[in-house]
Amino acid sequence: MDIISLVFYFIIIIPSSIIHEYAHGAVADWLGDPTARYAGRLTLDPRAHIDLQGTILLPLILFFVTSGRFIFAYAKPVPYNPYNLKNQRWGPVAVGLAGPAANLLLAVSFAVVARLFGNSALAPFLQIIVYANVLLMVFNLVPIPPLDGSKILYAVLPNSLSGVKRFLDRYGIWLVLFFVFFLFQLIAPVIDWIVMRLLGA
Repeated sequence: MDIISLVFYFIIIIPSSIIHEYAHGAVADWLGDPTARYAGRLTLDPRAHIDLQGTILLPLILFFVTSGRFIFAYAKPVPYNPYNLKNQRWGPVAVGLAGPAANLLLAVSFAVVARLFGNSALAPFLQIIVYANVLLMVFNLVPIPPLDGSKILYAVLPNSLSGVKRFLDRYGIWLVLFFVFFLFQLIAPVIDWIVMRLLGA
């Protein structure tokens, strides 16, 4: 990417992560947990979601450390109480999938627009929006806490492997950092493939 594209990507990853978090709260509320609503988080107002470390500092650090190859941001996690959910086993899975699903919806929507304006000056920027949201979707589905994929893993993990859950809960954030810097290439082809399919490349 050129510098203008990188800056635009940095800008677009922030609202995309905010919509991601809003979706978590909205689905949790729909499934019986009003925690996010009571906390004033069922809004798209950035002021309710921006986290200094995750929304501003993290993408800046990744921008410089990876020379723009990987930029990720997260908004302030939406609070929810899984014990309020109507379905105690699969409710958390639905809440966890809501964020990636929102990013997929954004990616598909902007991919349609990008195809319509394929030869215009807007096309590269629309493609960046698609890429940013596909990256957020795929990366968040990695089954390491605090990423959303861990909720799916925990729902299907048998009780006999509860030690795995305790290990992931304890060291999850370090495992995520290790994944970002050393294993991201494992999901990069998946991201590229989905983007190409959406854009019709």
